[in-house]
Amino acid sequence: MNPTTHILESRYSQLEGGHPLAGVCTSSGTTAIFYSIINLASEGDNIVSASALYGGTFTMFNDILPKFGIEVRFVDGGDPQNFVDAADDKTRAFFCESVSNPSLEIFDLEEIANGAHSLGLPLICDSTFSTPYLCKPFDFGADIIATSATKWIGGHGACVGGIIVDKGTFNWGAGKHPLYDEPDTSYGGEAGLRWGHDLPESLAPLAFKLRCYTVPLRNLGGCMSPDNAWIIIQGIETLSLRMERHCENALAVAEYLKDHPKVAWVRYPGLPDDSQYEKTQKYLKGKGGAMVVFGIKSSDAKAAGTQFIDSLVLHSHVANVGDARSLAIHPASTTHSQLSEEQQLAAGVAPDLVRLSVGIETVSDIIADLEQALDKVDA
Repeated sequence: MNPTTHILESRYSQLEGGHPLAGVCTSSGTTAIFYSIINLASEGDNIVSASALYGGTFTMFNDILPKFGIEVRFVDGGDPQNFVDAADDKTRAFFCESVSNPSLEIFDLEEIANGAHSLGLPLICDSTFSTPYLCKPFDFGADIIATSATKWIGGHGACVGGIIVDKGTFNWGAGKHPLYDEPDTSYGGEAGLRWGHDLPESLAPLAFKLRCYTVPLRNLGGCMSPDNAWIIIQGIETLSLRMERHCENALAVAEYLKDHPKVAWVRYPGLPDDSQYEKTQKYLKGKGGAMVVFGIKSSDAKAAGTQFIDSLVLHSHVANVGDARSLAIHPASTTHSQLSEEQQLAAGVAPDLVRLSVGIETVSDIIADLEQALDKVDA
């Protein structure tokens, strides 16, 4: 632990509306998700997750966690009841992204959280694509937030980091989580501390964080460097200003693409005719966010997507999102390439999908770059 990282944990926890001391900084967003799972589930347990996920998260859930004996049951997150139907007495949490990467599906956090709580389970939400500026999952019942601070929180593609925040209100000693009911043999042997029962009242709301510090973070070492924490602290100071510009530019880009003759379809939750528009009003303050995805009309979707990406000049071909600069990528051949075609479709990745992380440059420059690249595509 170090003072700089502690300041970031505290500031970000308050920004999300969680317990002011319940933040945990990690080396990356992926580490934040991994630690949030292994901090409440162990061999023989399972979690229920929406299938529409970032490619790295899907691989972690589908291929890595099962090797540790933790099953992940994937469901169509569009229907909150699917989470409840897939759960059993070994389920330890529900998981979803506030806005899925890259399909931009907005999940009904309130209903998913209600389903989780009806079973005595927490909802873990990856809020990377919404940021606390657009959506505060705790306001809709989520219990734990895991986010990639590499993205809009830091805002400039200058460092890598992740943050976990516990709302501080979930009862970890209610009998649903053996890791909190049984003695922790790594912390006191057979008579070890029971995290959900033995903490003094003043520390009980921090049970999840204290166990995360003491078990996975201390022993596996996925901590954030003080320098990265300092960079992210600077980013937080301009988050609201940047997000306003990101959303404004993204809407203009979506409207431009929607009318382009070479574009087959556009997904942007801020468009009135988008299927996610109604949920945008509730969960994203009526704004559509900073991401736009679309498909190019072509008999060879992947080739068209690749040709488009290679023709861009202002946009950077980078797998990151949330940078002040505009970024573009073709997920089927990059971020989600390790998935089968069936898995890609389940994650919301169509073969022709191009993902744009719309930056804060002058929007006419962004559109001009998209136009010249589309002109070069054999559609």
